[in-house]
Amino acid sequence: MPRAGTSVARAEPAEAGPLPKHVAIIMDGNGRWAAARGLPRVAGHRAGAQAVRRTIEAAIRAGVPWLTLYAFSSENWRRPATEVLDLTGLLRHYLRNEVTELAQEGVRLRFIGELTRFPPDIQTELTRAEQVTAANTRLNLVIALSYGARGEIVEGARRIAEAARAGTLDPATLSEEGFGATLLTAGIPDPDLILRTSGELRLSNFLLWQAAYAELVFLDVLWPDFGETQFAAALAEFARRERRFGARPG
Repeated sequence: MPRAGTSVARAEPAEAGPLPKHVAIIMDGNGRWAAARGLPRVAGHRAGAQAVRRTIEAAIRAGVPWLTLYAFSSENWRRPATEVLDLTGLLRHYLRNEVTELAQEGVRLRFIGELTRFPPDIQTELTRAEQVTAANTRLNLVIALSYGARGEIVEGARRIAEAARAGTLDPATLSEEGFGATLLTAGIPDPDLILRTSGELRLSNFLLWQAAYAELVFLDVLWPDFGETQFAAALAEFARRERRFGARPG
């Protein structure tokens, strides 16, 4: 539940207004959903996978062109080995069984994170999924797997340092755009809206650089219960916000 003194968006009908170009979601609450029902955690992850499908469909219907889902963080590798095995098994299943349908629906897939930490067969499936959907334009779906924003930023800084040492980059000429081009999200627009389910109020090492001017919405719903109603509520909240990007009100 949300902590005292915080504001969590309620599920309300969508309003006419500005539509975010890019929505990013921290999908949280699978374990608590399963525990509340006396089920193993893997049951929560399976139910969460169904919420992913509903969210993709909702984004397409709403006309949102970019959707990023935080599916597996770099810190998730620290979870019990059995849970990690369950999660990677689910990932393998959906890569093998869902990509063809996503491709037919016009979804383009892209994966960001330390993908080399996954087993070779999953890495092969990730590459295949990107290749078979590369020409699609209806929805750009980015899945963050083994992703951590701090690690991403450090790796970007390392690349810049190496380029400076090699003499191919003058540090004095480095811009924000230039630094952004070193990140895993190069070529992806920054999120306009970041939402998190389960009532937790933190970013959890997700898109820290890219979130500089994102609107943040926290929903008091566990991820497996998320669907089009909650997605619409987040879009409605976004439409009500006045985005000034540091400028004074008009």
